[in-house]
Amino acid sequence: MSEQLHSHQPITTAADQVFVDLRRAIVEGDIEQGSKISEPELAKRFGVSRATLRDALNRLEACNLVERKANVGCRVVALTPERLIEVYQVRAALEGLACRLAAENMADEEIASLKGLLNKHLNEQRVKEGESYYQEAGDLDFHYRIIKGSKNEHLFNLLYNDLYQLIRMYRVQMGMTGPRVSKAFDEHLAIINAIDNRDGELAELLMKRHISYSMNNIENKFNAARSG
Repeated sequence: MSEQLHSHQPITTAADQVFVDLRRAIVEGDIEQGSKISEPELAKRFGVSRATLRDALNRLEACNLVERKANVGCRVVALTPERLIEVYQVRAALEGLACRLAAENMADEEIASLKGLLNKHLNEQRVKEGESYYQEAGDLDFHYRIIKGSKNEHLFNLLYNDLYQLIRMYRVQMGMTGPRVSKAFDEHLAIINAIDNRDGELAELLMKRHISYSMNNIENKFNAARSG
């Protein structure tokens, strides 16, 4: 899938392209978390001017993937258990609300399409075998579709522009493997069924619980890495 800037904005400039490429490299761990950013090096790597690169870095800072500190310069954000808890607490509240609204506002065909997506995920061997449940960005992503289905522009902007990429970074780099895979899939199924039944209260509860389980799963990985 060709990645876009946002849900409905195509890539039109060199700054857009380098922003999207850098964003992907950070989210997927090609540029290591916590690493210092060298502007000359990255400008050369992506074949753009320093000014264009700086524009992209400003946008990455706005979506919480890089941070600037006085006397240190620009760094890729580091994934920590403390940051995880803060981000996922906000995520649970906002995505819970998105589910409640989606149960009211999502069109029948959008729900049917999302159910079709889950069936497609299930039929991919890696999900069946509990090996991996990695999701692409954008319209192929279950959570993204529900946020979009809430039909609340402010909620969409809060989640998509401020938190979405940082959440994806946790999901991709500390992601779901092993027993969590089939459990997460079942939780997704229960959420979309509640939305389909137009039960906003249940959908909200299930989403909050699902995100809490995901947070615990990632937290356990941090703890295992520390004790290992």
